[in-house]
Amino acid sequence: MMSVTIYHNPECGTSRNVLEIIRASGEEPEVVPYLQRGWTRELLAGLLGAAGLSPRDALRTSKSPAEELGLTDPAVDDALLFEAMLKHPVLVNRPIVVTKKGTALCRPSEKVFALLDNPPASFTKEDGETIRPEGA
Repeated sequence: MMSVTIYHNPECGTSRNVLEIIRASGEEPEVVPYLQRGWTRELLAGLLGAAGLSPRDALRTSKSPAEELGLTDPAVDDALLFEAMLKHPVLVNRPIVVTKKGTALCRPSEKVFALLDNPPASFTKEDGETIRPEGA
């Protein structure tokens, strides 16, 4: 069995869809409730690096305090964004999924298919849209 970890927010529809796609592939992932746990500097840096994301790339601007904290200004550098993400875990977009095939911010939820050994042939998201792995 492949080890799968999802950094998950159960209040987020995309995160819930990705979790169910993983389960539909036959995997039972480690579910990390990062909003409750928070981030360590090492973990967040490792995840962003593995996914090839800068803090700006991973910044959640909707339904987060990014705007009121002044973080959406392009002049704010990545070091400041990273520190803000450590302080306010909700600033990190989700879900982030880690498998032996790689690490990715799975937005849209279809991105998770590429990380799975046995992705489902199709999946119907909460909103009723049916998605399939690329080439299926």
